[in-house]
Amino acid sequence: MPSSFASAPPQPEVVAVLGGGAAGFFGAIACAEANPQLTVLLLEKSPKLLSKVRISGGGRCNVTHACESAAQLVQHYPRGGRQLKEAFRRFGVSDTIAWFAQRGVALKTEADGRLFPTTDSSETIARALEDTARRAGVRVLMRTAVEQIRPLPEGGFTLTFSEVSPPLGQELHVSRLLVATGGNPKSAAYDWLRELGHTIAEPVPSLFTFNVPTSPLRELPGVSVPHARVVLAGEKLQYEGPLLVTHWGVSGPAVLKLSAWGARRLHELGYHGTALVSWVPTHTDETLRPWAQEFRLENGKKQVAAHPQFGLPARLWRTLATEAGIGPETRWNEVPAKAQNRLLELLLRTPLQVQGKTTHKDEFVTCGGIPLNEVSLTTLESRRVPGLYFAGEVLDIDGITGGFNFQAAWTTGFLAGQAMARPGY
Repeated sequence: MPSSFASAPPQPEVVAVLGGGAAGFFGAIACAEANPQLTVLLLEKSPKLLSKVRISGGGRCNVTHACESAAQLVQHYPRGGRQLKEAFRRFGVSDTIAWFAQRGVALKTEADGRLFPTTDSSETIARALEDTARRAGVRVLMRTAVEQIRPLPEGGFTLTFSEVSPPLGQELHVSRLLVATGGNPKSAAYDWLRELGHTIAEPVPSLFTFNVPTSPLRELPGVSVPHARVVLAGEKLQYEGPLLVTHWGVSGPAVLKLSAWGARRLHELGYHGTALVSWVPTHTDETLRPWAQEFRLENGKKQVAAHPQFGLPARLWRTLATEAGIGPETRWNEVPAKAQNRLLELLLRTPLQVQGKTTHKDEFVTCGGIPLNEVSLTTLESRRVPGLYFAGEVLDIDGITGGFNFQAAWTTGFLAGQAMARPGY
């Protein structure tokens, strides 16, 4: 017998994603595509979306890095990679390439392994994410800042906004919540997550350049070397790769990667110490001295400063010769033994007194955040607050430069989004 009471149509279940960056967009899209019955909201407090995507790689967007396996991929994460090995197996580099290809974005691999869109424009990536989110039915709201998150006894959360949101009001109830708000160098910025019951691995900067105000190289801004080794004296920290001399010190992948692996130790040292640069990293004392003896015998009449060796830039070679006490007209057969030894020492270990760091304001990467032992590494769901998920840099995972931080964002965003979409949660 039919009921005399008309039943109200079921209201669509609402889930929310906080943060309009790479991880937030990927999570929202994965959730909406996996369960079209959900209402998926992406809330961004600023007036801009995908800011890091747009400025990454000098405006080209270094999407990911060519790694054949998860085991190879995890080697490029100073923190968190080992724990996410299984996650990278489930959604790795090949999956990222396929995801963008299916949405009309082809990627190309450069000689150093970095992958960029074939258009060489980050807008290609940003548009693909925005268009895909729109097609999937994700509602994107900017200038929507969440002031408070209250877990509800019956499950879900109440979000309170700092200002009344015209489409949402002052408060909103959501059944599940993905936090993809990125990293922040200020510990207090994580207090709202502490209030939810999580601990925080204290944030410190990663991927920064070295300030060397008294550098003998200060007159060589723009000079670069394709292969150098940078060692932090007295520490077990070193890295090889391209090095760039700047107005304020040294930069380039060798320095940036060293700063990532040594982020916490460098923070403890107050970003002060001695960096030793080898301009000839394939040589040692035992191989360089015989080279010098043989070269001197065969090229005694050549002026030292006028004939750069080892493929080094002429300006750099002349500076090293000058620092060694070798005059501009001095020939090899006229160089005193002390000056020659000094030149070899500078080639192997030029000391640079590091006095601080420089972090590109919009491109900072933070070491720290939600410890990975407080989330399920399968679903990225909080082990402390049911229905709460995390993705991207808000987690204590960070990679070296080269597309690894974006890959972590794609992976964690995708897996969290899919987990949030499970029907009958």
